[in-house]
Amino acid sequence: MSLNDVLDRIDTDLDAATQRLLELLRIQSISTDPAYKAECDKAADWLVSDLNSIGIKAEKRPTPGHPMVVGHIGEDNTDAPHVLFYGHYDVQPVDPLNLWKTAPFEPQLEDTENGTVIRGRGASDDKGQLMTFVEACRAWKAIHGTLPCRITFFFEGEEESGSPSLIPFMQEHAAELKADLALICDTSMVSRGVPSISSQLRGMLKDEFTLVGPRIDLHSGHYGGPGLNPLREMSRIIASFYNEETGAVAVDGFYEGVEKVPAELLRQWEASGFEAKDYLDNAGYTQAHGEKDYSILEQQWARPTLEINGIWGGYNGAGSKTVIPSEAHCKITCRLVGDMDPDALRTKLRNHVETQLKPDCKVIWDNDMEGSRASVMDITRPEFEAARGALSDEWNREAVFCGMGGSIPIAGFFKSILGMESMLVGYANEDDAIHSPNEKYDLKSFHKGTRSWARILDALTK
Repeated sequence: MSLNDVLDRIDTDLDAATQRLLELLRIQSISTDPAYKAECDKAADWLVSDLNSIGIKAEKRPTPGHPMVVGHIGEDNTDAPHVLFYGHYDVQPVDPLNLWKTAPFEPQLEDTENGTVIRGRGASDDKGQLMTFVEACRAWKAIHGTLPCRITFFFEGEEESGSPSLIPFMQEHAAELKADLALICDTSMVSRGVPSISSQLRGMLKDEFTLVGPRIDLHSGHYGGPGLNPLREMSRIIASFYNEETGAVAVDGFYEGVEKVPAELLRQWEASGFEAKDYLDNAGYTQAHGEKDYSILEQQWARPTLEINGIWGGYNGAGSKTVIPSEAHCKITCRLVGDMDPDALRTKLRNHVETQLKPDCKVIWDNDMEGSRASVMDITRPEFEAARGALSDEWNREAVFCGMGGSIPIAGFFKSILGMESMLVGYANEDDAIHSPNEKYDLKSFHKGTRSWARILDALTK
């Protein structure tokens, strides 16, 4: 018996596997809404039962919030590699419900111009992705009676609501969860049909400040002219964050810790099939507006950003109110790359703002803001190239190491708490509408994703 037998079993079992996924998708496991607590418990129970049915010793573990699911198989095979597979069974709320074309928790198969899709909340994020790995294990077990390596399964139920129970649970159970490598499925392909391993994730810095001018809102007829207007000052300071000619951030020392992208990675990105026009069209843009000397993929994956996420102050009701406001407010986030230090960057940002202040204007900072470093995976480890080869074989084209514009905190936690490298492999597409109405997952992604994990497991043992 060989890998081909496992792949044949996956093909034969596709209809049954799809029905199992549809059953899981019917469970309304919305973690952020307390009204769905019982449904989250039900989803955890379903996964425990399903893992147990294929010989994996799995349990539902309580937390102060929604339960974790932890399972183990192959502990006696101490000579084999040990991987931890992570996914989450909770889903986003479905609002606005009126924009759904089908009931979000009545999943169904639907034919589209790109093939059959699985339509329903959680289909792509993350139940469909999670089940690709489980189904690969099911097929492997059915053919060989065991799995090719030691596997720890770790599913959480609070990823979509900030994971408040995750860090304490990982710290308490670190010895049980630690493995040679973590596998994370909550990602996408760089473009349709291009298998991708996410090798770098941007970090995050959040900050918020208030500019205070006059002691009260002032009549703009009495004080317009001599009066300092905090909203005007806010606009001037925000404009000073950027070099309009180059598109770069103009905060002194902002790019400290940013590293150049290796030429081989750039080659893979350029050959990934990414279509800049489609990317821009999707947002209603006619051109890119970032750093002028970098491609869109470099801007998205390998360059830091400073974004203004919210500005407010003064009168915002109907009609006009002629005031000079006492205060103006601003929310900022920065996406971090390379070895950028969020604490050091916070100091630089605040220094920049404070040096811009005029007399009679003061700044108040929100000191309850958070920051996290970027995650850069060690793709020189042999497991990464082995997985890239396995994906290339399955999808019949070169798999790429890609970046991600967003942040996946669990990868950082695996590193900081468990001392474990993470490999992020997912099969979602850009048009899956995760977190939005009419979420879907391509049936092809589910099928070939399952086959891909079987190939990866095989490759990791060699």
